[in-house]
Amino acid sequence: MQFFLCLQKCLDSALKILLKSSLFVVFHNEVSQPPTITQQSPKDYIVDPRENIVIQCEAKGKPPPSFSWTRNGTHFDIDKDAQVTMKPNSGTLVINIMNGGKAEAYEGVYQCTARNERGAAISNNIVVRPSRSPLWTKEKLEPNHVREGDSLVLHCRPPVGLPPPIIFWMDNGELPQSERVSQGLNGDLYFSNVQPEDTREDYICYARFNHTQTIQQKQPISVKVFSTKPVTERQPVLLTPTGSTSTKVELRGNVLLLECIAAGLPTPVIRWIKEGGELPANRTFFENFKKTLKIIDVSEADSGNYKCIARNALGSVHHVISVTVKAAPYWITAPRNLVLSPGEDGTLICRANGNPKPSISWLANGVPIAIAPEDPSRKVDGDTIIFSHVQERSSAVYQCNASNEYGYLLANAFVNVLAEPPRILTPANKLYQVIADSPALLDCAYFGSPKPEIEWFKGVKGSILRGNEYVFHDNGTLEIPVAQKNNAGTYTCVARNKLGKIQNEVQLEIKDPTMIIKQPEYKVIQRYGQVSFECIIKHDSTLLPTVTWLKDNDELFLVGKDNLTIMNVTDKDDGTYTCIVNTTLDSVSASAVLTVVGKNALKLLLLTRPNPPFDLELTGQLERSIDLSWLPGDENNSPITSFVIEFEDALHEPGVWRYQTEVPGSQTTAQLKLSPYVNYSFRVIAVNRIGRSQPSEPSEQYLTKSASPDENPANVQGIGSEPDNLVITWEPLKGFQSNGPGLQYKVSWRQKDVDDEWTSVIVANVSKYIVSGTPTFVPYEVKVQALNDLGYAPEPSEVIGHSGEDFPSSPSFLKITNPTLDSLTLEWGSPTHPNGVLTSYTLKFQPSKLNINIFWGSLILKNLNYSTRYKFYFNAQTSVGSGSQITEEAQNTFFLLLSLAMASRQVDIATQGWFIGLMCAVALLILILLIVCFIRRNKGGKYPVKEKEDAHADPEIQPMKEDDGTFGEYSDAEDHKPLKKGSRTPSDRTVKKEDSDDSLVDYGEGVNGQFNEDGSFIGQYSGKKEKEPAEGNESSEAPSPVNAMNSFV
Repeated sequence: MQFFLCLQKCLDSALKILLKSSLFVVFHNEVSQPPTITQQSPKDYIVDPRENIVIQCEAKGKPPPSFSWTRNGTHFDIDKDAQVTMKPNSGTLVINIMNGGKAEAYEGVYQCTARNERGAAISNNIVVRPSRSPLWTKEKLEPNHVREGDSLVLHCRPPVGLPPPIIFWMDNGELPQSERVSQGLNGDLYFSNVQPEDTREDYICYARFNHTQTIQQKQPISVKVFSTKPVTERQPVLLTPTGSTSTKVELRGNVLLLECIAAGLPTPVIRWIKEGGELPANRTFFENFKKTLKIIDVSEADSGNYKCIARNALGSVHHVISVTVKAAPYWITAPRNLVLSPGEDGTLICRANGNPKPSISWLANGVPIAIAPEDPSRKVDGDTIIFSHVQERSSAVYQCNASNEYGYLLANAFVNVLAEPPRILTPANKLYQVIADSPALLDCAYFGSPKPEIEWFKGVKGSILRGNEYVFHDNGTLEIPVAQKNNAGTYTCVARNKLGKIQNEVQLEIKDPTMIIKQPEYKVIQRYGQVSFECIIKHDSTLLPTVTWLKDNDELFLVGKDNLTIMNVTDKDDGTYTCIVNTTLDSVSASAVLTVVGKNALKLLLLTRPNPPFDLELTGQLERSIDLSWLPGDENNSPITSFVIEFEDALHEPGVWRYQTEVPGSQTTAQLKLSPYVNYSFRVIAVNRIGRSQPSEPSEQYLTKSASPDENPANVQGIGSEPDNLVITWEPLKGFQSNGPGLQYKVSWRQKDVDDEWTSVIVANVSKYIVSGTPTFVPYEVKVQALNDLGYAPEPSEVIGHSGEDFPSSPSFLKITNPTLDSLTLEWGSPTHPNGVLTSYTLKFQPSKLNINIFWGSLILKNLNYSTRYKFYFNAQTSVGSGSQITEEAQNTFFLLLSLAMASRQVDIATQGWFIGLMCAVALLILILLIVCFIRRNKGGKYPVKEKEDAHADPEIQPMKEDDGTFGEYSDAEDHKPLKKGSRTPSDRTVKKEDSDDSLVDYGEGVNGQFNEDGSFIGQYSGKKEKEPAEGNESSEAPSPVNAMNSFV
């Protein structure tokens, strides 16, 4: 159906255009006209130096114009240059480069002049420049040695090309970019912080010159990242732009690009705001991971201060870019061609704006008007030329030049002085045919100088047409908005000026609309049966209709018959069948569904969906209600159970049908509730147990009166998107809920629990408003009230929202309690400034990292290594990210652990039976040894050891008089020294597990003072300090410190 309608409309339009074009050609060939430039090359014309240069200049005029050129302000004689030719009947230049010419030799500023006896038109100044793609200058690039976590900038510095090249970076393949690594607008590659995986030998910057389709590359750059432990986190620092402020000038209509790239660890996140205003909603885009702010089609209103803020968990930094939008000249009123008759007055107006404001200058036939031939009918008044009592010799082409420091505009406008009586270009007795109740447009194309006045008459001797029933267009067309049968007949168009009068008659016929009086109906048919659809039509007797059947709206099924019969139905025939009736003036269609069923569904052949209701009628029209009645269609052997009523709002949602209500099947009338300011149409759908009917034809329309809104927006919320704003959102009212024109919203807010007044703004029919400059994460009371041109909705209810979250401050405290040999308890306090809803805590200590999704203030850490000092890093998190860290170092030194261990083991061992038995055996052995010693002493014998001791007496040592086998006495000078302390905790209290390398040998005596993995010493205490064999250190059977201590008793 769409194809046939489109084909018909296209043929009609093509015929009209062809007719009008032929008339214009006839007219154009008879009337003199000054030249008009129709085509020219761009002002800044960059050409490929390998191809011929074509500088365009096309113009029209009567008689046809001749062409000439200037180059760099002087006449360009193309006949003296064998490489330059001009196209026939054209001003276009062709410079032959491919056969020996050099593009650089023809670089310059060109201007074309088209001239005939009525005046001269000029082109813009066309600056011709060949494109350039120079090579990179060779340079010695030193490798970049960078510490992990530091920032890095790899400079590209591409060669200056024309036009500028497109820059991209690669290594072995495409270089992936991210929030951490990205390319700046200047082509440099920025690393917010380097990681070990950034180590490469072949970072290469490429410059692609699209005009010459060439790519140049820079020498590879080497980056080597060396690691240091620990990697220090850093708060953000801006890599570009530098400083705290900068300026930017952009031209109106261009794309504004602002950039902020920051260094820091963790990688900073960038956000943008406009101070004292909002970023334009539909013209703002963020690129390069929000590092680039892009605003398209900028205007003077976009001037202002734009702030970029780089933030990570350690802090933030910002930069303010002061943007000034300047403007090259742009037209307010460009001069328009002027056709005058001798003795008439007229004006040429040339108005342009810009920043700074452009200056206006005039030329006549390409010559500055101050030195052009004088014309007594002409007076220049700034941006206007006033013509009084013009004569035929006043014909000329005038140029207006509007220029400022950012560019210029040049416009040609001719003044053509003609004395021409009226002419009507529409063919005589043209026949117009339209369908009743459709608009009729009767043409009366005309020309004359002075401009003729147009009048329309009904009939040859009828009275002049006036009144609201008709619309008179400036081009002479008469429009009848709703043509009826009584509008048919002859219409006369009269054109007159002081030089004459002419008239033309056209005929209007009004045709009856085409209608389908019996539509195809829904069918359910058994396989291999036969089915027929009917499409009975009524049409105007003078129009020849064609009937086309479609299956599923796209398959051409049958053409030319008003009924469709399908024999031997199969499952493939299941679908929707559409009857389309076309005439030369209108088209109508109707559809029905065919359902194919199997033998087991034979009962369905007798039970089908009902036919649609018809003859809908509206009565009892009131402001908020109306009565709808209808006649039911055939129920098709299954009683109608209900009627569904739907409505369309042609004012707000044309073509969209919404549910209104449902009534029982025994009811054929309904009183419907209405909303104000809705253009209602209704339709009815019948329902039985088989299914729903097709919708009825729509009822007539009923427009209700306007009123103030009955309800306010739903789902009002206040949630901040940034730390210093509150985004208030709501679900806008539907069109039919607006109750009247001019729907707006009153958005109100105030800080909760603070004695503040409500702040309110009126906004357009939108769904969001952003409140800027709020404190971080504070509660607000928010409400949104609807209003229209007739008043406000009822007072809305308030909801509680919160301004935006930020990174939390560090926890208020972190301390270690209850240390044991292999565990301890961490206790902490909530952040003083949570700045949002705390989502979790993060605990880091080497080699572990825990994300704690709990909110009570303590945590027990188990399975710790008692010989390691731990330093704990602890921070809180909101939805924005992690806040500042607080640190604490474990204070459970080895002595504490050791004393705890000894106490624990003494308690544990003393209660064991084997230990009691062992102690008894030891006591017995000691008793026996004492007895033996006593006996030996009584005998007066001496031990060799005793003799040696006597020979080498130490005055500080008072030996016991023991016989062989007894212990030497312990010396306080050596053996009673306290255990050596471990290395002290550094002043910054940062100890990591792998850094806790203060050898546990230091806790013992010499090289023998070592610990087993369970905390016991390797080696044993002796009465004298003697150097033991090295392999003695590796003994796994040395007594523990507990046993050694017990042996001292």
